[in-house]
Amino acid sequence: MAEPRLKIVVLDDDPTGSQTLHGCPLLLRWDPAALAVGLRQPSPFLFLLANTRALAPAEAAERVREICRALLPALEAAKAEGSLDDALVVSRGDSTLRGHFPLEVDVLAGELGPVDATFLVPAFLEGGRTTVDGVHRLHGQPVHETPFARDRLFSYHTSVLRDWVEEKSGGRRPAAAVRQLGWRELEAAARSLPARRDLARWLAGLRDNALVVVDAERPDHLAVFGVLARELTLSSPPGNGERPRRFLFQSAASLLNGLAPLPPQPLAPPALAALRRRAGGAPLGGLVVVGSHVPLADAQLERLLAQEGCEGVEVPVARVWRVLEGPLPDRLLASLEAEWTERVGAVLARGRTPVLHTSRGELVEPRGRVERAYGAALAASMARVVAALAPRLGYVISKGGTTTQTLLARGLGLDWVALRGQLLPGLSLVVAPETAGPEVEGLPVVTFPGNLGDDTTLEVAWRLMDGA
Repeated sequence: MAEPRLKIVVLDDDPTGSQTLHGCPLLLRWDPAALAVGLRQPSPFLFLLANTRALAPAEAAERVREICRALLPALEAAKAEGSLDDALVVSRGDSTLRGHFPLEVDVLAGELGPVDATFLVPAFLEGGRTTVDGVHRLHGQPVHETPFARDRLFSYHTSVLRDWVEEKSGGRRPAAAVRQLGWRELEAAARSLPARRDLARWLAGLRDNALVVVDAERPDHLAVFGVLARELTLSSPPGNGERPRRFLFQSAASLLNGLAPLPPQPLAPPALAALRRRAGGAPLGGLVVVGSHVPLADAQLERLLAQEGCEGVEVPVARVWRVLEGPLPDRLLASLEAEWTERVGAVLARGRTPVLHTSRGELVEPRGRVERAYGAALAASMARVVAALAPRLGYVISKGGTTTQTLLARGLGLDWVALRGQLLPGLSLVVAPETAGPEVEGLPVVTFPGNLGDDTTLEVAWRLMDGA
């Protein structure tokens, strides 16, 4: 009997959440034609780059509803034509516990329900983030003690995930009502068939959209959990009713490998770097774009700018703010963008790598919706600069979720990109498809999360792509 065809549809709140996978499409739009093409791809994964973390809560909720209402008929059509048996939906909406939770999974449950359980699985093992006994840590440090917990838009005060759920839900989901799946049960299920059956029965018994925190310290924890979740989605558990279970997931990227393990990545990092575009046999120059403002991004940028082959072009945040608030903002902003484009082009002409980056330190004036709108306008300006230079570029490294989403969708005007693999652990390389047009076709873009790696990671990625 043929293996059931299960598609894992991932709504990603920024374009960096495919950072443990390879060989799947990442859609930047979700109209019927795009979804039909994506669902027919042979990969078990389909990513929809929703970019909701860059939106205000009401706008994020509306975007998730929009996606669900496009996705449901597309899934039904795929089932009717026999190319799909079922689907699992994952909200890859986690960036060191920053994001619209529980908003997005609540909307998903309302649109796709009824749901038996929602699993909160924020462990990102490749990035040093683990959950043990319900406490989420980064390299062993409770995450509420890290700078990520002081995010101006998504701050939090605890690393105990049950308490975090209560905090983020404003008390609507009390800590006492949150269930927990611990590492001991997962380890036992990975080693013993009877324990695995016990865990399967426990999962099958969840009802009424129970919220469950899942421990994960090692890949085998996520592997056994993912296999059981997949099995219960595709088949009816004995003694627990006649229907398969309906689960939702709010997770980081590591869980995805447990839900559908992939074969080894076909292209090693040097082969990925060799995708750099050429002209007349000579490699074209690269461009690094840094919009992320977390302290780790600051340290990585400082180290990269110290390299002899790199030269910075700063986008002055306060000056852009004044332009946007003043008269004739479009005309003045276009003038600034022309200046930055000329400076970046001059660095390329000198045979060096331009690093287009925002000035460091978050702007203190805007808050909430105004801050998001300003951040979107800033990202769009940088994306237009990159787009103007795209024909001259061999590769782009883009750091920051909103920066990268805006670059791909608005700057380069792409409908989708092909994920080719990981240049470094957790660092995806995507390629513009043939349909993108000759100016950007085949352009590799390294999508670099703001919270990934250590002080050296951006430099190492540049050295790999540049052959330095």
